[in-house]
Amino acid sequence: QVQLVESGGGLVQAGGSLRLSCAASGRTFSSYAMGWFRQPPGKDREFVAAILWSSGNTYYANSVKGRFTISRDNAKNTVYLQMNSLKPEDTAVYYCAAAERPVGWGTSRSNQGWYDYWGQGTQVTVSS
Repeated sequence: QVQLVESGGGLVQAGGSLRLSCAASGRTFSSYAMGWFRQPPGKDREFVAAILWSSGNTYYANSVKGRFTISRDNAKNTVYLQMNSLKPEDTAVYYCAAAERPVGWGTSRSNQGWYDYWGQGTQVTVSS
């Protein structure tokens, strides 16, 4: 049973930083793709960033490129999202997701339906 547990959310002022963690368990994740998505208040869930666990290849939404960094720690089976220069529009519930067979990485990595497992989410609030 795959389990994804996010942590690290909270309240931060605009311009500040937070690091989210996603602890993965239940499988060997070396062949997986991992993603971060977010759902702002009153809006649909949207893609933020993704990483191929095996190679470390990454991909970002334009809205966070240059400010957010996704990474993984093989020893800890954990994926991170380092968020810098936060803006009020980054306020959202942030979700971690895992794709078990990441075929089509180049075309599907930002597609929610491509991911098989989801965490429960962690709230990030950025005040102005």
